[in-house]
Amino acid sequence: MKNSILLFIFLLSSTFCLAQEEDRVIGVVVNSSNGEPLESVNIVNLNQVIGTTTNKKGEFEIYAKANDTLHFSYLGFKSLKVRVTNDWLKFGSSKIELTELALALEEVVVNQLKLTGYLEVDIKQVPIINNNYRYSISGLQNAGYEAGAPGTVSKIIGSIFNPADFLHRMFGKKPNELRKLKKMKEDDEIRNLLSGRFDREMLTVLLQVDRVDLDEIVSQCNYSKGFIQTANDLQILDAISECYEEYKVLSRGRSRKI
Repeated sequence: MKNSILLFIFLLSSTFCLAQEEDRVIGVVVNSSNGEPLESVNIVNLNQVIGTTTNKKGEFEIYAKANDTLHFSYLGFKSLKVRVTNDWLKFGSSKIELTELALALEEVVVNQLKLTGYLEVDIKQVPIINNNYRYSISGLQNAGYEAGAPGTVSKIIGSIFNPADFLHRMFGKKPNELRKLKKMKEDDEIRNLLSGRFDREMLTVLLQVDRVDLDEIVSQCNYSKGFIQTANDLQILDAISECYEEYKVLSRGRSRKI
């Protein structure tokens, strides 16, 4: 009887471990032109909204289920989406090949300042630096607005009386994207990946929106053009999330008054 119990426990633990292993995929990412492993490749499971990166040998391991889609991206290489199959889950490592992009640098023209020696004249040649700051309105949790940009006051008033309707139209019929937004904020690996990116590619893929729509969302949420142009992907993510939370607060306030 005792041996039977031990055998049952052993089989149960083996099955549990096997199930855990089948929920993770492993692989190696290489340069398709020379077969060299690529380190620090960004890998995101678009379905589970979790991420990881490759090590020095190009190896990676990530939680995934059958039919999940993995998104591979690396600076200077064409991004790639790969579907997770049952065979990959069962039979081990897979080699992923990324193809290099031909990078063409645009010519940059630097205009030299011609100083005259007269302060009144020279100071007009110096470009004005617009520092954008964020501040909150009392009573609105997690709500913030930029200061220092033209039209700031009108933007604040416009947001109070007409909250982020554009954001609602974009995501109101896409509850999965809103859930992804929350998962992205909670996953430390995703946040680390986004903090070093400025191309918006991972955000557009995860949220299923175009780059133009993404910029429009942030713009409609009362962020300046300067912020949109200079912010990294993590800052854009936090801006969209903050805007949606603000929208929910204002919407609740309106419904109570009605």
